[in-house]
Amino acid sequence: QVRLVESGGGSVETGGSLRLSCAASGYVHDRYAMGWFRQGPGKERIMVAAADNNGRSNYADSAKGRFTVSIDNAKNTLYLQMNDLKPEDTAIYYCAAEYGPVSALVDPDYWGQGTRVTVSS
Repeated sequence: QVRLVESGGGSVETGGSLRLSCAASGYVHDRYAMGWFRQGPGKERIMVAAADNNGRSNYADSAKGRFTVSIDNAKNTLYLQMNDLKPEDTAIYYCAAEYGPVSALVDPDYWGQGTRVTVSS
């Protein structure tokens, strides 16, 4: 079974950067899409960024131009580089995976435990 473990969260000031990692263990094949969801205080969970091994990716409007998602297949690791962080980025960030293309990452089968990101003003 697939297990996902996030790391790299922390507390930064507005304009700072963080790099989140999601290490996947167990059986993960090349046709999985992987992505990052987040849930901030008083907010619904949304997808922030997602990618698959066909070179496709998508981002929430709030993340475009600031966040970059990538997959290292050799290490079975998903990354999220977050630059120019804003207070509204404060949330628990969850790694998720689903078999299929990135467009199918709507109801993922696999979830990590989450890593907390706090951005102070």
